[in-house]
Amino acid sequence: MYEQSSNLAIDYQRMEIDEMVTVVGERFCMPYTMELLVKKKLQSFTKCHYEVFDATGNLLLHVDGGVWNFHKKRVMRDPAGLPVATLRSKTLSWKHKWVIHQGEGSERKQFLCRVQQSNAIRIKNNHDVYLGKGFKEQGRDFHVSASMSSLSFEVNRGNTVIAEVNHNFTWESCKGKETFKVKVYPDVDYAFIVALLVVVNENDGP
Repeated sequence: MYEQSSNLAIDYQRMEIDEMVTVVGERFCMPYTMELLVKKKLQSFTKCHYEVFDATGNLLLHVDGGVWNFHKKRVMRDPAGLPVATLRSKTLSWKHKWVIHQGEGSERKQFLCRVQQSNAIRIKNNHDVYLGKGFKEQGRDFHVSASMSSLSFEVNRGNTVIAEVNHNFTWESCKGKETFKVKVYPDVDYAFIVALLVVVNENDGP
């Protein structure tokens, strides 16, 4: 009986991992684990530029933007420069909050998700993600569990890790340049994971 229960638990975990996780778009979900390199460069006090590369050095996405109407605004684009998603901060809210829309839109029908700090007191830079539509897991759809000592974090859907972001502080960090190694598991929207990376970094920095 114990052996049978264990097998059921393993099958359930596999079912969770095999289900596609798409937020920004299905075209960003690959049937294999993706190893990404994200380079961040601080261009001014309020403006950062992110570039996302695959394991062979191909540019997949880039993100930039500045202050917009008292809020931060970051636009994610594909290599051709077409807008993929727009991230806007709500810095006057009780908790640091971002809303993400499809393309460069801001209308309700283009709303994808909101990302906010789990706690107002930032003991750890943890965030909860709430989709505009779809499933719920104890009131939230995803949870970002961050490291206390760096900008590294994991993204969880329920009890399943769907992506990992690793950051190491170097001397380049003092010059406003950061590098992140990102592992995105199969059938997980890597554009969504990159958007979370930007949110975590923007909440931590300027």
